[in-house]
Amino acid sequence: MAQHDLVIRNGTIIDGSGAPPFVGHVAIDGDTITAVGAVYGLGREEIDATGLVVTPGFVDVHTHYDAQVTWDERMTPTSQHGVTTVVMGNCAVGIAPCRPGDQSLLTTVIEGVEDIPEAVITAGVPWAWETFPEYLDFIETRRTDVDFAALIAHAPIRVYVMGERAARRELSTQSEQEEMTRLVAEAVRAGAVGVSSSRTSAHRTTVGELAPAETSTEAEVIALARGLKVGGGGVFEINVEFADAHIGEDSADFDLLKRAAKVSGGRPVHYLLMEYARQPTLWRSLLELTGKANTEGLSIKAQVMPRAQGILWGLTASYHPFSLNPSYAEIANAPLAEKVKRMRDPAMKAQLLAEEPAHASPVLVRTAKALGDAYVLGDPADYEQPRERSLAGRAAATGIDPASLAYDLLLEDEGRALLYLPSTNYLESNYDNVYEMITDPNAIVSLGDGGAHYGMICDSSYSTYLLTHWVRDRTRGERVSLPWAIKALTSVPAEGFGFTDRGLLTPGRKADLNIIDMNALTLRGPEIVSDLPGGGSRFIQRAKGYRATIVSGQITYRDGEPTGALPGRLVRVRHDSALAAAMGDSEMALR
Repeated sequence: MAQHDLVIRNGTIIDGSGAPPFVGHVAIDGDTITAVGAVYGLGREEIDATGLVVTPGFVDVHTHYDAQVTWDERMTPTSQHGVTTVVMGNCAVGIAPCRPGDQSLLTTVIEGVEDIPEAVITAGVPWAWETFPEYLDFIETRRTDVDFAALIAHAPIRVYVMGERAARRELSTQSEQEEMTRLVAEAVRAGAVGVSSSRTSAHRTTVGELAPAETSTEAEVIALARGLKVGGGGVFEINVEFADAHIGEDSADFDLLKRAAKVSGGRPVHYLLMEYARQPTLWRSLLELTGKANTEGLSIKAQVMPRAQGILWGLTASYHPFSLNPSYAEIANAPLAEKVKRMRDPAMKAQLLAEEPAHASPVLVRTAKALGDAYVLGDPADYEQPRERSLAGRAAATGIDPASLAYDLLLEDEGRALLYLPSTNYLESNYDNVYEMITDPNAIVSLGDGGAHYGMICDSSYSTYLLTHWVRDRTRGERVSLPWAIKALTSVPAEGFGFTDRGLLTPGRKADLNIIDMNALTLRGPEIVSDLPGGGSRFIQRAKGYRATIVSGQITYRDGEPTGALPGRLVRVRHDSALAAAMGDSEMALR
């Protein structure tokens, strides 16, 4: 007679704590792990994990599934890479709160910043809410393949309070800032995991204008942080450009993070950390400042991507090096086969190569002109290639103009070929600096961005990349151990957001697990699929080697294929305001 719902036998258990692996069994009853190590009772279902790795489910704390969760049951591509919990609403972008009539304002921001086409948002998002608590109530009815938690975002807060003045980036008044504080506190009390903001020139609308939150005053940002204290908990997440060219003790941008941490009542502050060519030593200075701030009693963490962040170029993608050139406009909306035919015409090629990119967004123009730094990504995907394999390197070796080479490569595979342009974390064409960033004790491996950048970026595979490249395959520098990598994907991000019921394989924890064949684990190249509302297209990236992914005790994926189980639910966080006032912090309990 079965004593357990599910038993995983003879797996190499890596429990998420960083401890050495051991061979043992895992028993699950309902949605809870009930035994780890020795399990004597039988399970209604048993999985033989001999030779396989058994881990906690991965936690991705930087996604943008706010919109996708309203129409989709599967949070792909993130859920295809061992992730069982996501945090959405990052970088100041979201869809709640929203007054009737303001949907178009938020859509413009989402389309420009997150590359989610207006047609997709119009067809997919039901806008069946006004306040953020009402948005949480709506998504609580959703059933998905992962658990999801939500940050309230700065841009919709600003539009909700200021209307058109927010879109014009006018300064907020003190009374408006007080209302923003109230909205954050309201969201936190309703179960939001925190608030997100952004101060970067890269976030622009479709017409090239800065997004509403990007030029807001420090006082307005601090008003958001104050909402965490009033609400009694949560994380403050912010994307900061760090304009200080030679950042140091007097960094105004980093001081803003410290002020937010103090004003919020000591709540955790997370910021995005990257290696930029224009500021090659900035990342190191920021980690030094972060370490010092934490020794002073603050809680500041850097969210770091374990590889380059970059964009995918292709005739099927949102952009490529020639898509902003004037002559391309006449074929931009043509079917792929027609594009390929026209672009193979020598006259069209000569015309496009002779033109310069033109767009209201200087970021897009600057990116298009950097085509020599792009690579052929390949399948399986290779993100750490030597400089000589860049388009500039290949062109120099063969005497071909890099633009001409890029043009020809885009036409391969009948126009389905992709180029990859690293934009951060790849200054020396290797990941030596990334190794230092991800292994810093104040870093959280993150920045998957799932649910956004549908036609430009596919970074949500970072968990698989960490396990394949950094643990097993890297030959050009330091690697990390498997227990370290699993801890970085599970208990570290879970603890960073106060998710105390998951992230470790121990009895009493939530039954979110992965069973992985590390020898077979493979990260495939990105591919375009057309499965969005309104017929929209997006990049996905598949993996081989995940034998099973389990959420709340239910198997959601077997060998990379969905089982149809949808146990994923909204994760609301209960914050104790009274305890926060008494202790200067807040205890977080999931419900």
